[in-house]
Amino acid sequence: MRVMIKAIFPVESANKAITDGSLEDTLGSILGDLKPEATYFGLQEGARTAFVVVDVTDSSELPRLVEPFFLAFNASVECFPVMVPEDLISAGPDIGAAVKKYG
Repeated sequence: MRVMIKAIFPVESANKAITDGSLEDTLGSILGDLKPEATYFGLQEGARTAFVVVDVTDSSELPRLVEPFFLAFNASVECFPVMVPEDLISAGPDIGAAVKKYG
């Protein structure tokens, strides 16, 4: 199952990592361990934010995925399942069954 991790880096800790030169190495190490399908960076809630898509087979993997962001950046982290178009197409029969039952 694909999971998107949203990690919001507090301005203070991100500024420190930028000014002391550790940001690139730390993020590189985390992303190297996570082996994401995709990674995007942007702004959320006025702070630097990473959006990282990973494939997980078991919920027990979640601590391995999120703890680095907590520990390295004091980040606020959320995870939620996501789909690519092919996944949505595969879900069609289940969506149809829900429509029949609850629609």
